[in-house]
Amino acid sequence: MPSNTTASSPKKKKGRRGRLFVIVLVLALLGGVGYGGYWTVDSVRASFPQTTGKIEIPGLKGEVEVKRDDYGIPQLYADSDEDLFRAQGFVHAQDRFWEMDVRRHMTAGRLSEMFGSGQVDTDAFLRTLGWHRTAQEEYDKKLSASTKKNLDAYAAGVNAYLKGKEGKELSVEYAALSFSNDYKPEAWTPVDSVAWLKAMAWDLRGNMQDEIDRSLMTSRLSQDRIAQLYPEYPFNRNKPVVRNGAVDESEGAFDPQGEPSEDGGSGSGIGNDGSSSGSGSDSGTGGASSDSGTGDGTGISNNSGSGDGYPGGTDASDAVDGVNTQLAGVSEAIESIPALLGPNGDGIGSNSWVVSGKYTTTGKPLLANDPHLAPQLPSLWYQMGLHCRKVSSTCSYDTAGFTFSGMPGVIIGHNQDISWGLTNLGADVTDLYLEKISGDSRIADAEEGTEEKLVSRKEIIKVAGGKPRTITVRETAQGRPLLSDRSDELEGVGEKAPVDNDAPDRATGYGVSLQWTALEAGRSMDAVFELNRAEDFDSFREAASKFEVPSQNLIYADKSGKIGYQAPGRIPVRAKGDGTRPAPGWDPAYRWEKDPVPFEEMPYEEDPERGYIVTANQAVIDDSYKHLLTKDWGYGARSQRINDLIEQKIADGGKISTEDMRTMQMDNRSEIATLLNPILVKLDIKDPHVREAQKLLESWDFSQEPDSAAAAYFNAVWRNILKLAFGNKLPKELRAEGDCLSVRPADATGPDDQIEPVVECGVRDGDTAQPDGGDRWFEVVRGILKDEDNIWWQSPRSRTDKATKTRDQLFARAMEDARWELTAELGKDMDTWSWGRLHQLQLKNQTLGKEGPGLVKYLLNRGPWNLGGGEAAVNATGWNAASGYDVVWVPSMRMVVNVGDWDKSRWINLTGASGHAYSAHYTDQTDKWAKGELLDWSFSPDAVEKNTVDTLTLAPKSGG
Repeated sequence: MPSNTTASSPKKKKGRRGRLFVIVLVLALLGGVGYGGYWTVDSVRASFPQTTGKIEIPGLKGEVEVKRDDYGIPQLYADSDEDLFRAQGFVHAQDRFWEMDVRRHMTAGRLSEMFGSGQVDTDAFLRTLGWHRTAQEEYDKKLSASTKKNLDAYAAGVNAYLKGKEGKELSVEYAALSFSNDYKPEAWTPVDSVAWLKAMAWDLRGNMQDEIDRSLMTSRLSQDRIAQLYPEYPFNRNKPVVRNGAVDESEGAFDPQGEPSEDGGSGSGIGNDGSSSGSGSDSGTGGASSDSGTGDGTGISNNSGSGDGYPGGTDASDAVDGVNTQLAGVSEAIESIPALLGPNGDGIGSNSWVVSGKYTTTGKPLLANDPHLAPQLPSLWYQMGLHCRKVSSTCSYDTAGFTFSGMPGVIIGHNQDISWGLTNLGADVTDLYLEKISGDSRIADAEEGTEEKLVSRKEIIKVAGGKPRTITVRETAQGRPLLSDRSDELEGVGEKAPVDNDAPDRATGYGVSLQWTALEAGRSMDAVFELNRAEDFDSFREAASKFEVPSQNLIYADKSGKIGYQAPGRIPVRAKGDGTRPAPGWDPAYRWEKDPVPFEEMPYEEDPERGYIVTANQAVIDDSYKHLLTKDWGYGARSQRINDLIEQKIADGGKISTEDMRTMQMDNRSEIATLLNPILVKLDIKDPHVREAQKLLESWDFSQEPDSAAAAYFNAVWRNILKLAFGNKLPKELRAEGDCLSVRPADATGPDDQIEPVVECGVRDGDTAQPDGGDRWFEVVRGILKDEDNIWWQSPRSRTDKATKTRDQLFARAMEDARWELTAELGKDMDTWSWGRLHQLQLKNQTLGKEGPGLVKYLLNRGPWNLGGGEAAVNATGWNAASGYDVVWVPSMRMVVNVGDWDKSRWINLTGASGHAYSAHYTDQTDKWAKGELLDWSFSPDAVEKNTVDTLTLAPKSGG
C-alpha cells in the first residue's frame, strides 16, 4: 500500500493487516505459488497491452499508428492534435493505468477508497491541502481552450481503454484488490491530469522542511548554533546558474548583461571559530545539550534568550516545547503523504547542462538532463514520441521525450526545432504561519485587535470496507489551510509559543497554517503544451512565463545553435521576513504581496560568452539580485563539479562529444572526500584493524565506483563523523526512527554526573532524517574544519570510547566506529568490501510492494543493484547518512540530446515502459541504467521505422 507513517490505532492496524493478508494470498496464486499455475498465465497475461493489429477507439477522426521498439517505447503518429492526445491517453493506460489510478486517488485525497481505513489520515491531510479543488479551478477558469481540448481528448483515450475492463484485465494489482473489496476504477477526468502537477509541486516545494527543522532544533540548540548548520551559500566557490545580470529598474525587466554588484556575492557565514554571531555554550549527556546565548531576533528563540524581532520573548523553554510539539506533528503528517518524486531534502535535485556548438564535436549544442527522484517501480517517467504526420495548424506537434503517465504532452525532451531540460529551482514558495485561533475565527491583526472568520468546508472520505469519515477543513481568508487541524498532536500548539510580548494571549495555544503558491490556480498545463510546440528562444520563454508551479530551472538549445536558460515560477514577494521560520499570522506585515515577482524580472541567459550553462540546484544568481528567491539553495557541489569538468575539457583544447556528456553524468567523485581524506590518512591510528582500513584511503582517487572498498570505508567514516559531531546533538524529531541515545532529562537540574540519563529515540522517517550528509553538511564541516577545538567536535564518552574534545579525536573515533560497522555489514575480510555491496538500489512497487510480508516484495519488487555514485556526486545515487547507505534517490532517467541531429540523441529510463509486473518491459532498462549506458533515441520517421518491432493501429469506431 502507499507509504504511510502516520500512527494507526491497533484496530486500524488489524484491519489493514487483514486486507494485506488477502492480497498476499491472491498474489501468491497469481505468482504461481501452490495451486496457482493456471492463474500465472491467465491473470497475469490478461492485462498485457495489445501492441499489434487494430483497435477501434470511439471519437478518433483518423487512424493513429503506435510503433514500439524492442524496449516497448511507443512513437505515435496522427493527423490531428485531438487524435494524438486521445491515443496518448489510451497508450499510457495500456502500460500504466494502475499507477495512474493510485496517483489520482492520492492527489484527490481518496486513497481510502482503494486501500481502506489505514489511509484516512493521509487523505484528510491531502483534502486539507486541496490539490484537486485547485486543479478543478485551473481547468474551469485558467487554462486555454486548446489545452482543455487536449486534456479532454486524453481523458477520452484513457476511458476508451477502460471500457469493458476490470480486475485482472487491468493489472495483477486489480486482480488482488478485487478479492479484498469491490473497488472498480471510475472514468478518468481532465482534472485528474491537472492535479498531478500539484503532487509534483508538493515534492519540489522548496524549504518547508528546513523551516520546520530550524524551529524543532530550538529545543536543543541556540540560534547561533542553528545558524551554523545553515551556512550562507558559497558564491565565491560554487558558481550560480546566471553569472551576470540584474533587474534594470528603468526598463522593469531583467538584463542578462547587467553586472551584479560584486562577483562572488557572500561566502560562508561560519568563521574558523565555528560561530556566526552572538555567543552560546553547551553541555550534555549522551548527545543532549542545553544552550544559552543571545538569539538573533530572526526566528523562534533559543531555550533561554531573546531576540529583538519576531519571535522572541520570555519563558521560552515551555514555549519551544509547545510549538515544537505542533511542528513535529506537521512534519509527521507531511511524511505520511506518499512522496511521488522523492524525499524533500538537501540532496534532492537534478542535473542539466547545455554546451554551445563552438565547444562540441557536432558543431551544434549538446544538452544533458537527469532528474534526481525517488527510485520507483515503475519509473515515474514514460518515454514516448508524439508526432503529427504533417505539422499544421490542426496538428501542431512533433516532439519526443519523457512523459508522465496520467498527463498529456512531453515534460522533458525535444521537438523538431528545440530541446529543453528541467531541474528544480528550489524557490521558497511555502510559508508556515502561527495562528491565534478562537473558535472559528483567528486574530488577523493583534495590534488593531481585529479578528477574521475562518473559511470552513466539510469533506467526506469514503473508506473501503468501512464507514465514511467526515472532516472539517478550515482555512484563513488568505487561503492558508490549517494543517494543525489534521493531527491529534496538533489540536493545540501547547500552552505557550515563542512569541514577543505584543503577540496575542497564548494561553490556549496556536494553530499552524500554510501559504503555498500551488494552492492558487495557475496555467502550468498551458506551459507544457507551449513548450512542446516552441520554435525558438522567444516562444520558449513565452511558454516558460506560464510555468508557474513547480518553479523549475529551464535550459534550452535549438538547431540554429542558440543556448539559453530561464527561471520561471510564481515566486512570492514578502514585505517582511525571509521565509526561513514560521511567521506570526496575527501580524499583517508578514503577509505576501498580492503580486509575485514579475516574470520579466526573473533571471535568464541567452548565449553566454562562456559557451555553456549548468543548472544543478545551485543558487540561480548571487545575492545582489533584488528579489528573494530563497535563503535555502542547494549548496552547489554537483553544479561546480560539472562546471569544472566542462571547463577542464575546454581548457585542454578538446571538443565535447555525446559520449563525454554521458561520462560526465556518471562522474562518481566525492567532493567531501577531497576535503576530509587528506586529514584522515594522516591521523595516528593505533588499533591495527582500524589502521588496516585507513590504508584503503591512502591511494584512493575519491571516485565512488561500485567495486571500491575505499569508497565504502570513507562513506562509513563520513556517516559516523556526522553522527558524533551533529546527529547526536539534534532533537528526536529530526533523528532517524530507532536512533536511540541516552540523554539528560529536559527538566533536570544539577551537574551531569549527578543526573540519571534517559533513553530518547528518534522518530523521523529515515529518508528525511538529519544529518542527511548532503552538500549543506559539506559546508557546515568546511566552515569549522580548521578550528580543531570547535565545540561541535566534542562528543561524550560512550561504553567503549573516551569523550572527544578535538577534531582529530572525533575523526579517529569515527574511523574506529566505521571499521566495526563495516565488519558487521560486509565481513571481516576487507578484500570483500565494496561500495556497491553497501550502497544498493531496491526497486519497490509503489503500492502493494511498499508494505507487507516478503512474498509481496518478491512478486512485485526487483533488485538489488550494487551502485556507484553517492550523495551530492554528479551521479547522484543519494543515501541518507542519518539512517544508512541504501539508495533513496537516483537519476530517474538520463538523456543526452544531439541538437539538430536528433537521431543521434541518447536516453535511458530507470525501469521500463511497462507497469505490469511480469511484462518483459517491467525493468528491461535497469541493468543498462545501472552501468551508465544509454539507448538509441529514434526521432525521424525513417529511424523510428527502422527500429519498430510492433505496430498497433488505433482506428475510428466503425459506423461511429
